[in-house]
Amino acid sequence: MKRLEGKVAVITGGNAGIGEAVAKRFALEGASVVVTGRRQQELDRVVKIVRQSNGRALAVSGSVTDEVHAQDVVRKTLDSFGRIDVLVNNAGIGDFGKRLHEIDDATWDKIFDINLTGVFRMTRAVVPQMLTQGCGSIVNISSVASVVGIPGLSAYSASKGGLDALTRAVAIDYAKDGIRCNVVNPALIDTPMAAPLMANPEMLQSILAQYAIRRAGTPEEVAGMVLYLASDEATWVTGGTFTIDGGMTVYKG
Repeated sequence: MKRLEGKVAVITGGNAGIGEAVAKRFALEGASVVVTGRRQQELDRVVKIVRQSNGRALAVSGSVTDEVHAQDVVRKTLDSFGRIDVLVNNAGIGDFGKRLHEIDDATWDKIFDINLTGVFRMTRAVVPQMLTQGCGSIVNISSVASVVGIPGLSAYSASKGGLDALTRAVAIDYAKDGIRCNVVNPALIDTPMAAPLMANPEMLQSILAQYAIRRAGTPEEVAGMVLYLASDEATWVTGGTFTIDGGMTVYKG
């Protein structure tokens, strides 16, 4: 039995990196997947890969900063698949390498609009359908930057810290309705967002020296944790923070 057989999952930022890996893994486990993002060509590429493996997939382009898009995702998902069992809030951006006094208002607002308010919008759009069904699983993708201090990440860290808090609030508000909400906090993952760092051997080595498992993680490794939280194997799990970090947050070497 496939772990998500018959379920329908919406994955924001599903066109690359962790979102793409989650979409592919979910489809292999039997889910119908709806991927969202701003780059239609990349969304179409992911949908094509899923369908070539006999999976069911739909692309809805747009930004989580747009309420019309959030409602459009829900409408198109229901029109195509009839329900929404899982929401993975993966869309996010960063502006790295700046201390607080070097960040302007526009940058701060953009990071929060996508990383935190975007999650609010998508969750608000999806929850009514989950309430109707009497069940659902929401998985938010945060960062270890929300639990440990990392230089040059003040805006990003603050947005992810807010996301962790929002996760707990949603979990408590909807537990009685059969809706679970958990958050995954990855450390350095080899994704397009991390490409500049991955291409800088000297800087990469200095960062990985802080990891017990001295390598970056892969999107597929994160997808495995997200799969567990989305599945019925985790029906007693809500409000949890799940760090996947190669031992970075506990390593004292």
